[in-house]
Amino acid sequence: MKKLTALAIVLCVSCAPVYSTDRKAAPVSPAAKTERNVTFISTSDSHYKAFESAGWNKQNTDTIEEINRIAGQHWPEKLGADKIDAPRGVVLLGDCIDDGDKVRDGKDYTAEQFKAFIAHFGLDGTDGLLKHRVYETWGNHDGPPIGKNKHSKLSFQSELKKRNAIRKNNGWLANLSENGLHYSWDFDDVHFVSLGFYPADVQHAKVRYNPVWHNPQNALAFLKKDLAKCVGDSGRPVVLMSHAGVDTDWCHPDDWKAVYEAARKYNIVLYLYGHTGTGLRYWAPEGETKKWTLINDGHTTSGFFVIQITGDRLRAAYRCKMNVKKTRNPDRTTTRTWDGKWGWRFLLDKKISAK
Repeated sequence: MKKLTALAIVLCVSCAPVYSTDRKAAPVSPAAKTERNVTFISTSDSHYKAFESAGWNKQNTDTIEEINRIAGQHWPEKLGADKIDAPRGVVLLGDCIDDGDKVRDGKDYTAEQFKAFIAHFGLDGTDGLLKHRVYETWGNHDGPPIGKNKHSKLSFQSELKKRNAIRKNNGWLANLSENGLHYSWDFDDVHFVSLGFYPADVQHAKVRYNPVWHNPQNALAFLKKDLAKCVGDSGRPVVLMSHAGVDTDWCHPDDWKAVYEAARKYNIVLYLYGHTGTGLRYWAPEGETKKWTLINDGHTTSGFFVIQITGDRLRAAYRCKMNVKKTRNPDRTTTRTWDGKWGWRFLLDKKISAK
């Protein structure tokens, strides 16, 4: 693909100041920063386990250590082969833990899994294995809405709400929903919106899954208000994200059509989601011609996407473990072996609107 040059642009005014990546730095006004250069990491479905299955988590350890090493490594040859900038942060798109409300034989699996998640991902890049800020949301494995858990004393969504309050108090967010679960932030003038399990207000009547656990909790209403408040008619790039995407029956096509309509007039340069697999696709509702670029970023155990937005260019590549072998054991468990080599797949290089 043709290599595009970065363009200098003037930041548009958002609903919150743009902050330096230095945690101790004072806010930077939009007028004081004029060049768009945003590198970040996207991953999902870490599925932290506990007790007899805790060995699984080592796969996440290997991936996080590679994320910590990614700055200074080189983009794939087809994407320019230049050095990768230090990521501004890491987005983790749900299914952070594997059992959102499980207690067995007196052992709280949910609490133990959350403890492992926190030890690895931390919050601000100083308090866990990960050396960057993390922006997580919840998926279908993470448990029910606050107050709906029946077994574990720990509610993942309650913990997410607490962590979002810290993010807000630290000045890292542009906007936070009334329920404390959905939020947005800015890297330079690029606006990011985290929309929970999937961007609807309530579960569609034709979706057959548990309406309590899978309640999207007014994510679409938040998206509409957030885009109007924080982006308006500025034309600046917007990145949307949720756990589930357009390729699953956990959501209804009507839900995605409503999301598309809500964001139609905005400059949506990327939609990120997990839940189903790994890859790239272009999508629009039936009858629409302007397609969104979608990244389905797979499991943290396998890898992560490196994404950069500069001027009118968006590039991305999946950093993945190579030569992974799976062996089926007599007890029906699966053993994975890996030779430690990393590679690149799913390369994306495209021109975006840079108003």
